[in-house]
Amino acid sequence: MRVAHNDISLVNGFHQARSEAEAAFKNPGVYLEKFVERPRHVEIQILGDREGNIIHLGERDCSLQRRHQKLVEESPSPVLTPESRRAMGDAAVRLAREAKYENAGTVEFLVDAKGNFFFIEVNARVQVEHPVTELVTGIDIVQEQIRIASGERLRYKQEDIQLRGSAIECRINAEDPDANFRPTPGKITVWRPPGVRCAHRHPRGRTIRDSSQL
Repeated sequence: MRVAHNDISLVNGFHQARSEAEAAFKNPGVYLEKFVERPRHVEIQILGDREGNIIHLGERDCSLQRRHQKLVEESPSPVLTPESRRAMGDAAVRLAREAKYENAGTVEFLVDAKGNFFFIEVNARVQVEHPVTELVTGIDIVQEQIRIASGERLRYKQEDIQLRGSAIECRINAEDPDANFRPTPGKITVWRPPGVRCAHRHPRGRTIRDSSQL
């Protein structure tokens, strides 16, 4: 990625990006998008069944990053108002409905200092930070994904979704702090396969689960 503030930096960045893309992916194709100064990165969790029912489960704020990689996820976002949350949720649902989306997934946006939001991408899968949303909604996203894949209708309507409390997830990365936090995975000596998902009780009484391993 390159940021261009004038014609010269645009031309230079264009050629640099093409060269890197060709070397890394054997494809020199590039595209342009709006650059948002000091944005917040906010993603909306969605669920959609094969009958066209789509809902969103609120947002996760993942603005704290290093090298464009998320470090902290939190919900609710500290910058969204009820109005902006509703607008972003509605936009995510409209996008998913137009695409006839069927699955759990995430619609990602950038939010500028004035509260304007811009679409980035859709992650058509369950992301590792999904427990953050489970904790504040009381909905087991993985269970709902399995039900959707089995052809079942969504059990929830949008008015059923309420955010209660706050949740935060911190990622632990293998890095070298003495070398500007350079990624340093080292040698893997032990690997433990995933076990069962741990159950917790939500204030609304529903059982939810996270991705912790036993």
